[in-house]
Amino acid sequence: MTLSLRRGTVVAVDSDGPVARIRVDCDDEERAAIAYVDLVGAVEVGDDVVVNTAAVDLGLASGGSDIVHVNLTRGLDQPTPEGEHVMKLNYTSLQHAVDPVETHSIHLDANSCPPGGSSGGPIAIIALHGQLPCVAWQAHERQPGARIGYIQTWGGALSGSLSRVVQTLRGEGLLAGHITAGQAFGGDHEAISIEGAIQAAFAQLGWDAAIVGPGPGILGSDSALGHGGMAALESAHAALALGCKPLIVPRMSSGDPRARHQGLSHHTKTVLELLLKPVHVALPEPQTLPGDHQGVSAAVDLDGYRATGLPATTMGRGIDQDGLFFRAALAGGAVLAEEIGVVRASRK
Repeated sequence: MTLSLRRGTVVAVDSDGPVARIRVDCDDEERAAIAYVDLVGAVEVGDDVVVNTAAVDLGLASGGSDIVHVNLTRGLDQPTPEGEHVMKLNYTSLQHAVDPVETHSIHLDANSCPPGGSSGGPIAIIALHGQLPCVAWQAHERQPGARIGYIQTWGGALSGSLSRVVQTLRGEGLLAGHITAGQAFGGDHEAISIEGAIQAAFAQLGWDAAIVGPGPGILGSDSALGHGGMAALESAHAALALGCKPLIVPRMSSGDPRARHQGLSHHTKTVLELLLKPVHVALPEPQTLPGDHQGVSAAVDLDGYRATGLPATTMGRGIDQDGLFFRAALAGGAVLAEEIGVVRASRK
């Protein structure tokens, strides 16, 4: 239960916007590390830092780098924002004040989800961060100019600034915004809850649709319920409760060596089995689904996506090694575009 912390000296810095990628000398052992600049401040060569080494020490897939816990040279005595009263990572040593987007929507009632209320706003719920660029790109191909944003939940990395995918999609105009909800932090906007994030996305920020899902990586175990894929269940129920239309983008694979993730992943199967109401599920081809959920098949442009240069790997596998993963994610974008079109037509 204890933190795995080591002290060292920064010997190299490769600044990458809000995330600094550095090298730290810890007792004559040089280690890769990252620093969330907005959280712990800037880092420079020669700084005395404390890094969390747990993930690397355990050899976890998410543990490619240590994480700077505190910069003892220049990270102390930083000013505290005035007037804020909401914390993220609260009651931990990394708690920090945020200005939640909900405070700017305080005049809205619980049912004012998208413009039009119960007519619903389309929400694509992804299982893995690697699906995000596929969904965003294919949706924009079918609905150019649509304002589609990303709501980041728990289930993977909590830091919004860690995702180079989000930075790329924002830079290319494929994402209209980025809300980090719950204990996720570091997006364009902070939300206390997934419900507050969904409401603000449509009623305040004017998005046409939202893609909801975890940051990079995923929490996991071999159990049916102990994994980050369960975030999709909470997100779908939140969307249903607010009168929005959740679209499940299934995790599928033709290349994963683990039987439980081949075809329709057990992560998605479990979510569908536990959902309290039927929802639409985007599919690259017709398939039998658990319960009364409605599969919606859509043709996708796999070669077109390949040519974009957008991120095209999942768990180290590319399109040629796991085509089903990408076709399922692209189907999510195609069906999301169809639902955006229906909502737009209903408002004319």
